[in-house]
Amino acid sequence: MQQQSTIYASAARTATPTAAVISPRAGQTALRLVVDVTAIVTAPSITVTVEINDAASGKWATVLTSAAITTVSTNILTLVAGIASQVRVTVTHGNGNSITYSVGAHWSR
Repeated sequence: MQQQSTIYASAARTATPTAAVISPRAGQTALRLVVDVTAIVTAPSITVTVEINDAASGKWATVLTSAAITTVSTNILTLVAGIASQVRVTVTHGNGNSITYSVGAHWSR
């Protein structure tokens, strides 16, 4: 069974929002993020970073960083197998130009 959630609802943004921390349900270890960009103004740029929380050190470790997203598009970022702890998702803005996007999370086994 798949678990779905909205990390960032669709909105126009010009700055990096607060990082979102999400957790899988028991037995769900694969994560697919859908980054849906629906509008841009004057060459914006965002990069999505996914980190996992290391239980031993308590530190966040980067496991995936997307290429810069600069166009109206739907982008799928996939992490398969082995995610059993919290995940932190950050969307970093490369400049102050407006970009409208949403980010959804889809957990599965």
